[in-house]
Amino acid sequence: MTRQNAQALDARDPLASLRTQFALPEGVIYLDGNSLGVLPAAAPARVAQAVQQEWGEGLIRSWNTANWVNLPQRVGDKIGRLIGAPPGQTLAGDSTSVNLYKVLAAALLLAKQQGDPARRVIVSERSNFPTDLYIAEGLARQHGFELKLVEPEQIAAQFGPSLAVLMLTHVNYRTGRMHDMAAITRAAHGCGALALWDLAHSAGAVPVDLNGADADFAVGCGYKYLNGGPGAPAFLWVHPRHLERMEREDLWQPLSGWFGHAAPFEFSPHYRPASGIARFACGTPPVLGLTALETGVDTALAAEPLGGMAALRRKSLALTSLFITLVEARCAGHGLTVITPRTEGERGSQVNLARGEGAYAIVQALIARGVIGDFRAPDVLRFGFTPLYTSFTEVWDAVEHLRQVLESGEWKEARFNQKAAVT
Repeated sequence: MTRQNAQALDARDPLASLRTQFALPEGVIYLDGNSLGVLPAAAPARVAQAVQQEWGEGLIRSWNTANWVNLPQRVGDKIGRLIGAPPGQTLAGDSTSVNLYKVLAAALLLAKQQGDPARRVIVSERSNFPTDLYIAEGLARQHGFELKLVEPEQIAAQFGPSLAVLMLTHVNYRTGRMHDMAAITRAAHGCGALALWDLAHSAGAVPVDLNGADADFAVGCGYKYLNGGPGAPAFLWVHPRHLERMEREDLWQPLSGWFGHAAPFEFSPHYRPASGIARFACGTPPVLGLTALETGVDTALAAEPLGGMAALRRKSLALTSLFITLVEARCAGHGLTVITPRTEGERGSQVNLARGEGAYAIVQALIARGVIGDFRAPDVLRFGFTPLYTSFTEVWDAVEHLRQVLESGEWKEARFNQKAAVT
């Protein structure tokens, strides 16, 4: 594979036109969209319109005239098109942590309603993203459940009479490994448990079919592959059977705020949950954040006429396969180990490399050269490949920079201060 070969792949790429949707900085190879997506070119003008016209001129009237009040459902329905959810099942707003709190608490409530005192275990991966584990740990303490953390190869052994909720991230942030959502959900249901999925590293990057997999609950992030901007609102999804049961049995989600009320502008002193997914709303929607998120989601939906998520997945696999091949061929002998699965069906849209010495310094040396990936303690170099805007030539160039950093030893000469990074 030469650079000219990579350029030829770009010339034949049916998704190449999607790159023009983004404000990509000159001289930067951005391989960190799995942490923060690139700015959509349409976002500044759209957010400015929301600020200057809708807020500045429309003022409070814009809740109706600009339809602010329905932003959570409208944006949620657009996200639903990327995750296998028909309209009315997905809600945008709040953070991933808050949404996880709401749906996991609802799942525990449903598990309790089964009346089996032995079914009191929440299972998750030990390497799951920490906020998921922290939320689960807190809810387990509050509701008398046990949080059990296992390695990926131990998940199959957990399906039994004590399992209440299996809580997994579809694509693991540390390894890039992707679970078989349908098979695992089927196994959870087979033992009477519920399956809750975190789509933070999936939505907008890999095909997801929540209804097809018969999942129970899901949450996801708006600022990674959905390109919603830093701190963008997240989303949640609930299977219709649980929405119907909660309504039938008058079961509440735990954050019973006014926007989840059946008639929020009735201003009743007593709570009455809304029907459907709206009962999982809480406080006032973050209008500007949802406005920016909508422009980001639109960049992913722009792929629909070109083959949609299936086409994005094909390009994602081609990009990650090329990166793995080039790293192993051009950076051999420098202590790098590919920890992301080679099997395509088990790989998300990122490639993680482990190196016992200097991983953080190597990432920083690459960033100094304009190749932006990220580091995860203690020894992981992580590179995300967003098929909407990443090119094959950028993959070739990124590996060439990595080779030069390793062979020159420049990473040893610099001294960098390790700083925390938002995932």
